[in-house]
Amino acid sequence: MKINLRIWRQHNGKEQGRLVQYSLDGVSGDMSFLEMLDLLNEQLTEKGEDPVAFDSDCREGICGQCGVVINGVPHGGQGVAQPVRTTTCQLHMRSFADGSTITIEPWKAAAFPVLRDLIVDRSALDRVIEAGGYISVNTGAAPDAHAVQINKKRSDRAFDAATCIGCGACVAACPNGSAMLFTSAKITHLAMLPQGQPERVLRVKRMVGEQDALGFGGCTNIGECAAVCPKGIPLESISQLNRDLIASLFKHDGKDD
Repeated sequence: MKINLRIWRQHNGKEQGRLVQYSLDGVSGDMSFLEMLDLLNEQLTEKGEDPVAFDSDCREGICGQCGVVINGVPHGGQGVAQPVRTTTCQLHMRSFADGSTITIEPWKAAAFPVLRDLIVDRSALDRVIEAGGYISVNTGAAPDAHAVQINKKRSDRAFDAATCIGCGACVAACPNGSAMLFTSAKITHLAMLPQGQPERVLRVKRMVGEQDALGFGGCTNIGECAAVCPKGIPLESISQLNRDLIASLFKHDGKDD
């Protein structure tokens, strides 16, 4: 199949970026989206042109490195047809029609500055986790798996929230550039488990405070974040974050005022 590409090219964060058009032939429907970009880069290299810079690692939909905006949708959502939760590396070219035009852009958010082409600096998400996404544990032998009984409903919610891969699609989709779905997933994951209780009050204060300090926008419950999340983190995770944040205003943890 033959496809037409409009790809964001930007040499570095200081230069002005623009969409550049390419035509690519010999694309197999069984190729992943990243394999298609690999094919394009091989041809560009043969011509002596700079290849398109993009992030990737596992190519199995679990590392969150591959995110780009495809035809206006983070990760592409399986082409332009019925949206399906997927990461860019798990999106296959059979989702696009022969001869179609595909526009590819990087995540665009104030907290995600462009480094080059489709690569953005997403270290802000790491700093949000560093602010409070941890638990206090005693080192030593691991306890038996059944030593602490956990309600199944709570454990299911914890595991659902833990599937967040930190790709940043929620930020890219949000008109406000908010990271609330990401932050709420990390907070809900630990808030539902006994191990997460010692820092629960401090955690929500610090993580939300760091998120705001890094330039992420505020949440206005538009819901675009949950719609594009490749792992299906529910919007109700933000409700859990808000409940914990409100509760923290009436609790003193002895560490932060």
